[in-house]
Amino acid sequence: MEGLNMIGMDFISFLILLVISIVVSALLHYLVKFYIRPGLVSFLSKVVFGWIGAWLGTPVFGRWFNGVCYEDIFIIPAILGSLAIMVIMVDLVRTAKFVTEDK
Repeated sequence: MEGLNMIGMDFISFLILLVISIVVSALLHYLVKFYIRPGLVSFLSKVVFGWIGAWLGTPVFGRWFNGVCYEDIFIIPAILGSLAIMVIMVDLVRTAKFVTEDK
């Protein structure tokens, strides 16, 4: 299906990245309680940034474990990319909030 590509990926690839992002976001938000504010909006923002991190995971971290991939999406690097972006995002906002509260 040639006409269904989105930014160089098919819909299944998009869904795989979305599922990775939702799972990593849920683990960080609800299990570890690593967030700025509790609530659904904070969780959904993690899902958005986590998808971007999962999308960038393979180009940044490389192509690991050829058996655990779908087309050009390697699952382990995608999980690491999603996790990395979410941790960086929460830490940056917490740091900015801490700095502005001290002044």
